[in-house]
Formats: sequence, structure tokens, C-alpha cells
Amino acid sequence: MTDDLHEFLGGATPLGWIEAALANQELMLLDHANCEKKAAGTAFQLMFRYTDKPDLQHRMSRLAREELRHFEQVLTLIRRRGIALRQVSSSRYAAGLRELARNHEPFRLADTLVIGAFIEARSCERFALLVPHLDEELGRFYHGLLKSEARHFQDYLKLAYLYGERADVEATVARVRVREYELMSEADGEFRFHSGVPAAA
Repeated sequence: MTDDLHEFLGGATPLGWIEAALANQELMLLDHANCEKKAAGTAFQLMFRYTDKPDLQHRMSRLAREELRHFEQVLTLIRRRGIALRQVSSSRYAAGLRELARNHEPFRLADTLVIGAFIEARSCERFALLVPHLDEELGRFYHGLLKSEARHFQDYLKLAYLYGERADVEATVARVRVREYELMSEADGEFRFHSGVPAAA
């Protein structure tokens, strides 16, 4: 995990979440697959909503392709391990962050990009924390995701500064950082890749 990503986040994932992830690896993979699909969907939504912004179009197009490729790779792992596909409900994490986004432009775009940066940064941090504890196949796969997830975090943040005013973006980063850390560190009702610590953990 890069130093800038570590500094960006408000704090480290608690040990209780790591323990829950290792005890619920099938659920973790199913939810991870959903997260990759949602990440691609977010990129597509931004592309369709902001068609006049070439830098965003280029970066989100590449990001969407990578997220869909990651989804396919997770799906392969799921099938290889004999895990039955099933519906997995979303965690409160992403929705909780998106509540912070303002509804009027240009702030809506900048806020959405900052939130995307936090989601990608936290994903990268959690992959890095899990790698030493996983079996060889899954550990190698998650280690391979670190570089692209870190780049996605950087892409979102660069775009936020490109399309927003620096002082406003920095204020948004500070505001989202507090809420993001609350969502991923507080007791949660269920385990998900972006959940807080499950209450039973």
C-alpha cells in the first residue's frame, strides 16, 4: 500500500474485520464480485452523466474495463472453489458515503469522485491486510489487485481536483474521511467486504 493512500485514509481496518473476513471467505468472495460490478457501474454512470469531460471519459473507460475483468477473475475463483452463486445484500458503506454528496453541480461531481477515491483506497488497504493470511491462490490474486486499486484511487482523486476547486475538494476529503472511518470501524450487523466489524466478531 502506498504512503499517500495510507495518509488519505482516516485509520486502519480493525483486526476484528480481518478475523471475520478470514472466517467468511465464501461470503467475502461473493460480495467482492458484487463490488467489482458496482465499481464498473459507477464508472459507466459517470461516463454517461458527464459526456463533455474527456479526461473523465478516458479514465472511467479504463477503470470500468479493469473492474469488469476483476469481476470475471473473482467469478472464476468462485466457480473453482465450488461456491454457489447467491444474492448478497449490500453493506451500508457505499450508501452511507454517498449521502454526503451534494446534489448540485459542480459539487456533485467532485464529491462523487472523492467518495470513489475513498472506496478504492479502502479496498486496496483491505486487500493488502488480507494477503498474508490467505491461501496461495487467493493471496496471489489479491496481491495482484493492489496496483490497479491504488491507481483507481489516484484517478478518482486527480479528477476531483481537476473538476473541483482545491479548497472545496480538500474540505470534502476531510468530511468524507471522518464518515468513512466511522462506517468501516463501527460495529456492523453483518460481514461484507466494506462492512465495519461484525457485531458477533
